[in-house]
Amino acid sequence: MRGNTPLQLITLVLLVTLSAPSSAADPATIANQGAGAVVACASCHGKDGGGQASFPRLAGMNAAYLLKQMQDFASGSRDNAVMKPIADALSPEERSAMARYYADLPIPAPWIRPAEAPLPDTDPGARLAMRGAWEKGIPGCVQCHGPGGRGVGGVFPTIAAQPAGYLAAQLQAWKKGTRNNDPLELMRHLSRSLTEAEIKAVSAWFARQPAVAPEGGA
Repeated sequence: MRGNTPLQLITLVLLVTLSAPSSAADPATIANQGAGAVVACASCHGKDGGGQASFPRLAGMNAAYLLKQMQDFASGSRDNAVMKPIADALSPEERSAMARYYADLPIPAPWIRPAEAPLPDTDPGARLAMRGAWEKGIPGCVQCHGPGGRGVGGVFPTIAAQPAGYLAAQLQAWKKGTRNNDPLELMRHLSRSLTEAEIKAVSAWFARQPAVAPEGGA
């Protein structure tokens, strides 16, 4: 460094700093404490990732699905005023780390419960979930989302043991067209045919189902 002027030294330090790879924040820290512009995920999704009210359970979900949703929040293809700035503030590496972090979290005990006994056909939620309403072109939800709504791979998410308020809000968003990141517009098409009572019933039914690991791996 002998002979370098102070200005040259400052320039060298800046070049080294800018060229050094940035390290992604620890996902557990982001989840529980936040980092920079990112608020703690736990403030909405709970410390155990179990979700609450209109905020979904993330623990035990499929990592590929979680990552896709964060990417959609960042790009704007899934509109959400809360998640958009959070997803924007996370680097691609941090989004991947957060998806894996929540996929690896154990499913919270309150969501692990015995499966319900089969309900009679008079229960509208069970009927829609298991059999659909073919007279309106609606297949049973489990035909895509797997047995009991456990989810299949990274495309069809777990809907069992999700808060009923969250499920109903998403069906309403599909129905109104304010959420539109579904593959082949499947959910937009189906939700438009659901009544308000059917949305409430099927959301409540899936919220009562036990959580299990999604098919296709976490």
